Amino acid sequence: MVKLLRENKVAAVVLTIMRLYLGITWMTAGFGKLSGGNFDASGYLKNAIANPVTGPEGNVLYGWYVTFLEALALPNVELFNFIVPVGEFLIGLGLILGCLTTAAAFFGIVMNYAFFLAGTVSSNPVDLFLGALILFAGYNAGQYGLDRWVIPFIRKNVFKQKQEALQN
Repeated sequence: MVKLLRENKVAAVVLTIMRLYLGITWMTAGFGKLSGGNFDASGYLKNAIANPVTGPEGNVLYGWYVTFLEALALPNVELFNFIVPVGEFLIGLGLILGCLTTAAAFFGIVMNYAFFLAGTVSSNPVDLFLGALILFAGYNAGQYGLDRWVIPFIRKNVFKQKQEALQN
């Protein structure tokens, strides 16, 4: 399955369609928050802290995440008010353009898991599934996008410089 995702041309076309759909979803979410001018994550964070995800016996399942939200996210909510919409927008942009596609998919998955850990389901299962397929496909997912030129450039220039530095 991984070989099919990573090497097949038909898979590259299907991945491009998935990538565009997911990118539009991310970019729209981020743009809505950025253009509205009044995005504030504090209510969401307070609700996630007050109503943590619990198991069937009522025990808190992700206590470490609630601690993270209480100790780091909520006190620094202004930073998160910036990171969330900009991150969503950039993930969407990367997926739409097919530029640094695997990085965009990875960070989209990380954000989806953060929403899951806070107890939000929404479209996250579909986004996670599509993001995982794109991530596993690697270069093939961005083959019909800017990655066709960006990845070879990075491989040629960045990794060449690292090898030269290691040799010296």
